[in-house]
Amino acid sequence: MSRRSNLFAAVTLACIAYSGLVQAETMSYADAITKLAGDCGSDIGKFCKGLNLGGGRIADCLQQNAAKVSPTCKASVASVVQSISLREQAQAAYSDVCRGDIAQRCRGIKGDGNILACLVKNKLTTDKCSQTITDAGWR
Repeated sequence: MSRRSNLFAAVTLACIAYSGLVQAETMSYADAITKLAGDCGSDIGKFCKGLNLGGGRIADCLQQNAAKVSPTCKASVASVVQSISLREQAQAAYSDVCRGDIAQRCRGIKGDGNILACLVKNKLTTDKCSQTITDAGWR
């Protein structure tokens, strides 16, 4: 069982067990795994050693051992879940949030990827659109 696979399972735990907690800046999935590796790796090794990955087994294990999981790991899981959730929400909402910018600055451009490229390149987008693009991890 690879360390990276264990960490991916920890991210899954984060998404299942701790959604909706404190707001944090968005981070990539790779950054989330790195953060959880540093802050939760020993807890996963201690409480979930030998578990097969998949099916939420690591997430279940950490949840069942929540009383014993380190405060640092709990805090990291909470911040990672919030960050990833914010990122996913921004990715889903960008076309609505940036509708006016798309109509004004990217008129006639077809295809989501091309429209997004136009918005990312355009430095004159509204603050709300610009922040949504940043939160989505595209800038």
